[in-house]
Amino acid sequence: MMKNILLPTDFSDNAWNAIFTALKLYADVQCKFLILHAYEPKAMNMLGQKSQQRLGVIYDSLAQNSVQELDKILSYLNQNHNNPNHSFEIISRSDTLEGSVKELVRVKDIDLVVMGTQGATGAKEIFMGSNTVKVLKQLNNISILVVPNDFNFQKLKTLVFPTDYTRKYEKFELLPMLELTELWNTAIQVIHVAVEFILTDAQKTNLKILEERLAAYTYSLHDINFDGNIAQSVEQYVNETRADLLTMVRYQHSFWERIIDEPIIKKIAFHSMVPVLFLPGQS
Repeated sequence: MMKNILLPTDFSDNAWNAIFTALKLYADVQCKFLILHAYEPKAMNMLGQKSQQRLGVIYDSLAQNSVQELDKILSYLNQNHNNPNHSFEIISRSDTLEGSVKELVRVKDIDLVVMGTQGATGAKEIFMGSNTVKVLKQLNNISILVVPNDFNFQKLKTLVFPTDYTRKYEKFELLPMLELTELWNTAIQVIHVAVEFILTDAQKTNLKILEERLAAYTYSLHDINFDGNIAQSVEQYVNETRADLLTMVRYQHSFWERIIDEPIIKKIAFHSMVPVLFLPGQS
């Protein structure tokens, strides 16, 4: 089964790292990787109407630079990445990143988007980082893997899946996680972060369904005491267990976010030391 994986790049080291992580993660899978660079002409409107001509020159050089840099990536990968399972295509778009990603997900039948994030410090990082958040927010129905800057992917031995059991997980939502689990023979650690671990009847039912969904895989259930900050509790667990991947379902206003005013997705995406796979969620 051929996978179509979209790799947005801003030509930074961080974007390269995300590309390499995707290539290693899916080394044994037939994949077409689409490498996208979006340069946004709207940003140039700030120059005002003074010189449309100058604007045109800047615009042309942006377009030219985009194609040149993409060509470099393509020739590097064609020369140095000898994996018969993989093929590459480059795409240059004059649009916002989230606009381009949205369109390509639709027309190119994309299965997964892999992006870098550098944490929100420094100008370039803010640019790439805020773009990652925009893509995460606007594309709820697709899996997005966010790779931290210095992460060096080797093996996928364990992944952590935080949940509060307040909703039922549909089969399609868990598929991207379970595919990787099968591919790497990964152990899944389901973690329940809570103040108390007494489950309601609805939570018990959801836990049972989740256990059925995971029955064919190696998994374990863990309770983690909530210590005032969900993102930190999860992060600490991931670090202590030396997990290789964090997996989360994005759904609007989770149980956690209602209890505490904490935008979990953003916090976790930026502070995680390991890649985070955001699964498609129902709104």
